[in-house]
Amino acid sequence: MSVLEQLNDKQREAAMQLEGPVLILAGAGSGKTRVLTNRTAYMIDEAGINPWNILAITFTNKAAQEMRERIDRLVGFGSESIWVATFHSTCVRILRRHIDLLGYDTNFTIYDTDDSKSVMKEVLKRLQIDTKQYPEKRFLNRISNCKNELSSVEDEERDALGDYADEMFAKVYREYQAGLKKNNALDFDDLLMKTVELFTSFPEVLENYQNRFLYIMVDEYQDTNTAQFELIRLLSAKNKNICVVGDDDQSIYKFRGANIRNILDFEKVFPNAKVVKLEQNYRSTQTILDAANAVIANNSSRKDKKLWTDKGEGEKIRFITVDTAYEEAERIVDLICADKRAGKCDYRDNAVLYRTNAQSRLIEEKCVMAGIPYSVVGGVNFYSRREIKDILAYLKTIDNGKDDLAVRRIINVPKRGIGATTISKLADHAAATGQSFYDCCVAAEEILGHGRAAEKIAEFVELISVFKSKLEFITLEQLVDDILERTDYEAMLEESDPDDAQERIENIGELVNKVVAFEEQNDEPTLSQFLEEVALVADIDNVDENADKVMLMTLHSAKGLEFPNVYLAGMEDGLFPGYMSICADDPEEIEEERRLCYVGITRAMDKLTISAAGSRMIRGETTRNPVSRFVKEIPQELMQGKAPAKMQPKVQPQAGPVKVKPFVTKAKPFAYLTKGSQISSTGAPDYGPGDRVAHMKFGQGTVTEMVKGARDYEVTVDFDNAGVKKMFAAFAKLKKL
Repeated sequence: MSVLEQLNDKQREAAMQLEGPVLILAGAGSGKTRVLTNRTAYMIDEAGINPWNILAITFTNKAAQEMRERIDRLVGFGSESIWVATFHSTCVRILRRHIDLLGYDTNFTIYDTDDSKSVMKEVLKRLQIDTKQYPEKRFLNRISNCKNELSSVEDEERDALGDYADEMFAKVYREYQAGLKKNNALDFDDLLMKTVELFTSFPEVLENYQNRFLYIMVDEYQDTNTAQFELIRLLSAKNKNICVVGDDDQSIYKFRGANIRNILDFEKVFPNAKVVKLEQNYRSTQTILDAANAVIANNSSRKDKKLWTDKGEGEKIRFITVDTAYEEAERIVDLICADKRAGKCDYRDNAVLYRTNAQSRLIEEKCVMAGIPYSVVGGVNFYSRREIKDILAYLKTIDNGKDDLAVRRIINVPKRGIGATTISKLADHAAATGQSFYDCCVAAEEILGHGRAAEKIAEFVELISVFKSKLEFITLEQLVDDILERTDYEAMLEESDPDDAQERIENIGELVNKVVAFEEQNDEPTLSQFLEEVALVADIDNVDENADKVMLMTLHSAKGLEFPNVYLAGMEDGLFPGYMSICADDPEEIEEERRLCYVGITRAMDKLTISAAGSRMIRGETTRNPVSRFVKEIPQELMQGKAPAKMQPKVQPQAGPVKVKPFVTKAKPFAYLTKGSQISSTGAPDYGPGDRVAHMKFGQGTVTEMVKGARDYEVTVDFDNAGVKKMFAAFAKLKKL
C-alpha cells in the first residue's frame, strides 16, 4: 500500500513531484501538513532517497515537533536522520560547527530580549544618548529590521551619509554588534544573518551543506523574511530541489518582517517551477468558503485559487447589527448560551475573534455575568493587564488607602526616585506597628527622618491627597483623566515600551469606556461602587482550567486554528480595517487587512457570525463608523441579515456631528528612528490657516487657527465630516492637500 493513497489527487501530485522547484499553494484547511509528512515518507519508502539528504524547515518549535512525530510514525526506522527543525535551530546547528570562520568561538551564547536590551543600555550610556528621547527598544527594533533585510553595519553607514538620525543609528548599530562580539554572543536575528554571511563568505561551507541537503522543504513560506529567503535560496542553488508550501492569502505578518513577494515571485526566482494548488478544503462549509473567496478576490497581489469542499452548503452566515458595542457583546454571549442550552455545542466549540485586544473587555465581562467559562488566547485577561492594574491601583489608593498591594504597586509608577530600600523600611515599619503602608507613607518623615527619600514619599502622598480632595466635585471619568494627566502615565508608556504603547493606551481608553458606562447606569455612582463592580467582573481566577471554555482571541492569534462556531466581532471600517490602514497611501495595507479577514472567516467550520455596532466608545467618546468594507464584499445571498451602506444608532446621542476625543500624547517628541526620519520637528508645519489638510482618522478639513505652544503648534481644523478638532501638529500628522 502506497503512503499516498490517503491523499486526494492534487495532494498526491504535490507529494510525488520531487525533482526541481515546487510551489504548493495550500489554501486554508487543505491539509498541507499531511502533504508534507506523506511526501517525506514517499521520498524514503518509494523513491529511495536517503533520509540524511532531507531538510524540512518550519517556523515554530511546536510545528517542528508535530511534523517530527508524524514523520516518525510514517517512516519508522531511519527517520531520525532527517533534519526537521525551525529556521533558527537549523542555523544554530550550522553555526556551532563553523562560526569560528567569522571570528567567534563555537561555544557562543544566544542572547534573549533582556540580554540584548542590557547591551543596548550600555551602548547608549557610552554614547551619551538620552534613552527618554531615544528608547533602547526603538534602536533594537530597527536593528532587527536591518538584520531581517540582511543590511549590515557597513550598509547602514554607507546609506546614512548626511542624515544625522541615520548616522546616529549606524553608530549605535556598530557599537551594539561590537558589544555582542566582545561577549561572544549572537542575538536571535544574528542566527540567520550570520549563517547567510557564512555561506556567502565561505563557499566551501555552503557546498558542504548543499551536498548534504539534496531535498529541501519549507512550511509557511508566505511568512518568510528576506534573510530566510536568502538562506533557502543559497542552500537550494546547486540542486534546485526546493519545495515550499504556503498560502499567499494568509500572509498576515508584515509587521514582523514577512515579505509576501517571496511566495508571489517564487517562479521568477526559480524558473520552471512546478505549481500545485490545493483548493479542496476539509474544514468549512461551502457557504463559508464562498464568503472567504469573495472577500480575498478583491486583493490584486495574490495567486488565483478558489477553495471548495464536499461538506455541503451549510448554514448561511449570520450578520448582526446592533446599536452599541455593549449590545454586540451581549448578543454574542446570548447566542452562545442559547446554543449551549439547546445542546448544539459545547463552550469549547465557540471562538470570538477581534482585531484589537482592547475589544475583549466587554465580551469578557458579559461572559462572567452569564457564567460562561472563557479563555483569552494570545494575551492576558483585560483586568489583568499591567496598565489596567496600575490605573485601578491608583483608584483603590484614592478610595481608602488600605490596600497595601495597590499602594506599593503605584508608589513608584511612573518612577519618582523612590528606591526599594525606602519602600522596604516603610513596609517593615507598617508590619511592626500594624499600620497600613499608606499611613506609614503619610508619616514618612517621622519614620525615615529628614532627607530626599522622605521628600519623594511626601510628593506621592500629596498627589494622592489632591485626587482625594477632588473626588466629590468631579466625575469618575474626570478622575481617571486627572490621574493620567498628573502622572504622565501615557508618556511613561511611550518612553518605556514604545512598541506596545499604542495597544496599552487603547486598553486604558477601554477602561475609560467602562467608567463612562458605569456612571450612565447608576444614579449616584461612587468610586467604591465602581471598584466593587470591577472586582466582581474581574474575578476569573476560579475558572477551572480543564473546563469547557469559549476562546477569545485576536485574529492574528487565530491563524492555524479552527472552531465549529466563529464570531467575528467589531466588523466596522475604522476598526477593521483600522484607520491607519484606510488612510495610508499604500494599498498593500488594506490588502494585508483583507488577508487577516480571510484568515478569520476560514477559521469557521460550521457556523460563522459577523457583527458590527452602530456606535462604539473610544476613550470615553461615542464614535460611529460604517460597516466594514470586507462585510460588503460578501455576496448578500450568503448572509442572513443585510449589511446597510452606513449604520446609524436608533437614538442619536446629540445634535450635530459626533464628537471624537482626539488622542494627544503627553510624551516628549522623539525620533522614531525609522530610516530617513528626522530627529525632531521643531519648525512650523507646512500648512496654515485656510489650508486644506487630511487626517488619517477624521478625513479632510480646513485649518482655521494655529497657536504656537511651548513644544508644539496647537492646530484647529474644521473637518468636513467630524466637525471642529483641536490637536497638536506633531501628533496629528496632517497632510497638506
